[in-house]
Amino acid sequence: MREKHQAILGAARRVFGRVGYVGASIEVIATEADVSTRTIYNHFDNKEALFAAVLVQSSRQLALAREALIERFLTDIDDLEADLVALAREWVRPRPEFADHFAIVRRIRAETEPFPQRLRDAWLTAGPKRARHALATRMARLADEGLIKIGNPEFAAQHFLALITDTTTTRAEFSATARESEIERYARAGVHAFLYGYLP
Repeated sequence: MREKHQAILGAARRVFGRVGYVGASIEVIATEADVSTRTIYNHFDNKEALFAAVLVQSSRQLALAREALIERFLTDIDDLEADLVALAREWVRPRPEFADHFAIVRRIRAETEPFPQRLRDAWLTAGPKRARHALATRMARLADEGLIKIGNPEFAAQHFLALITDTTTTRAEFSATARESEIERYARAGVHAFLYGYLP
């Protein structure tokens, strides 16, 4: 039962990534998962419930991966700028295991029809907001250690992420063809701008 449940989620993730929420159908997902539509309805009430499960699961997995990056690069600081650059570089580096997730996110942003707000809220809570809060918590610790000077850790985390991702969203984080030199350049530029505003 659990294996079939995961097979449905995996198939749905691929289909939603290819055609978006509006374009996907339970019939196409059933074919992709090699199950009947009845089997899908035994696990999920409707397409919206399936989409919510897919998006929340993949968002949570990505948030966990990014929490691990924060722990890895910002626990024992040797060189603050170098450690922040290393974090930024890995944050925006394309990760094949999340390709379907980012394809779905692209689709969400491109959908011309209204996207259910409750689904958007579930996605943001499970993924982006969770990862940003983890970064803010670590930023507060860096401030306590005198390494940076911040007033609001949540704002500092938001500024950091904006500086390293706004210019790379379509070229790095969402693209498997991003060049290493691009990732490095944007990571260094974003961290430099961040430190210019937040060094003591």
